[in-house]
Amino acid sequence: QVQLVESGGGLVQAGGSLRLSCAASGLTFSAYAMGWFRQAPGKEREFVAAISWSDSRTQYEYSVKGRFTISRDNTKNTVYLQMNSLKSEDTAVYYCAAAPNFGVVVGQYGIDYWGQGTQVTVSS
Repeated sequence: QVQLVESGGGLVQAGGSLRLSCAASGLTFSAYAMGWFRQAPGKEREFVAAISWSDSRTQYEYSVKGRFTISRDNTKNTVYLQMNSLKSEDTAVYYCAAAPNFGVVVGQYGIDYWGQGTQVTVSS
């Protein structure tokens, strides 16, 4: 059974930092591209960042570029999202996702697995 378990969310002041983690089990982690998505109240889920299986490729949503960094450790079956200079508009539930293809993760369509999500709240 595949599981993606996010952690690291919480309440932080604007300008602060958080590091999200997503631990994967039940799949060959190094064969999957991974991504982070978020959904704010009343809004659709949106793409945040993606990383290829070999971490040679990354892509970011425009509003987080330069503030967020996605990385992965294939020895620990974990993907991370380092979030710096947080803003109130970053408040959302953050989800990690896995798919065999980098383009699938970026496009959100056809993703194989989703985590349960972790809440990030940024106070202004």
